[in-house]
Amino acid sequence: MLGALAAWSWRLIVIGVVIYFTAQIIVRLSFVALPIAIALLLTALLFPLTDRLRKAGLRPIWATWITMLFALAILVAVGFIIGTRANDEFPGLLEQIQKTTRDVQGWLLTGPFHLKEAQLTDMMDEVIRQLNAQRSAITSTLLSTAAVFIEVLTSIVLLLFITFFMLKDGDRIWAWFLRAFGSAAPRVDRAGRAAWHTLSQYIHGTVIVAAIHGVIIGIVLFAMGVPLWAPLAVLIFLASFIPIVGIFIAGGLAALVTLGAKGPILALVFLGILLVEQQLENHVLQPMIVGRAVKFHPLAIILVLAIGGILGGIAGAAIAVPIAAVVYRAVPELRKKPPELPPAAPQGPPPEGPPATPERPGPSGDRATGAGEDVSPQHSG
Repeated sequence: MLGALAAWSWRLIVIGVVIYFTAQIIVRLSFVALPIAIALLLTALLFPLTDRLRKAGLRPIWATWITMLFALAILVAVGFIIGTRANDEFPGLLEQIQKTTRDVQGWLLTGPFHLKEAQLTDMMDEVIRQLNAQRSAITSTLLSTAAVFIEVLTSIVLLLFITFFMLKDGDRIWAWFLRAFGSAAPRVDRAGRAAWHTLSQYIHGTVIVAAIHGVIIGIVLFAMGVPLWAPLAVLIFLASFIPIVGIFIAGGLAALVTLGAKGPILALVFLGILLVEQQLENHVLQPMIVGRAVKFHPLAIILVLAIGGILGGIAGAAIAVPIAAVVYRAVPELRKKPPELPPAAPQGPPPEGPPATPERPGPSGDRATGAGEDVSPQHSG
């Protein structure tokens, strides 16, 4: 018993050391590791289109270019629509927020709280003092925005290059990668294919769930007459890629905009619709669409999100669940033993002609010959 515990203890220590140093390397190389991870997600999302174009007869280079330009055209169209609507509706949103603020102040004065104007003034002055106290931090953040923008732009360029070559030469890159494993290449190949299948299922299922989120919330906000409903719907679509946490953050922002534009009653109605929709996602959409690929307990998802957020921030939380799902599916394939091959067939071509007659001893002790041979006795001179 003690020997077994000691054996497991040193194995766990080795695994912990490997995980620790791997995490440190990823943190140090986050500028490269994060674009690679996101590029893999984009490749899993876009590869079906590239594959269909290849099967239609296009060369890989043209199929890849068409796929990339199609995705870029969708992003540009969505950005143009969002920018146009935001530019048109933002002034009206400010006016509605000012009106709602005055209504809330009047309700606080005449409602059940019976606050005095002096108390409200003190509360507003405290908010202004807090903003002034944080002015230096806000200024330093704005000054560092240029460096952050350059880093983000560089990461996007690297991401696009990686996605392009993964779509174009993914099979050749994988074949080259397998050469480094020698006799273990079949196991690594099985694990890689299982991981890729899981990743494809996860990303396509997540896109479908996120699109359903965005469409439902967009329709609700549009029906309520909330300004900036299109940008808020797109924000909820993007936030849905971060399980559990993202939808609450984006939904809370949409509820605040609804509160400022339409008042507390419609804000509460929107929150109720958001909670119902979230429950439908957790108990219907996720198990039916994504659950086949990622069968994680909610506690495991929260822990994975926490680790990903600590290591990589928002982007780390977004890619933490698919990475954990890929590892969870790939490891069993690595542990499987290769199937036993059937016994080898005898070497050499089969004999031609009729089967030979079995040999038997002749009357004089010599072996009998087959048909067609001279069996007459031999005489000397």
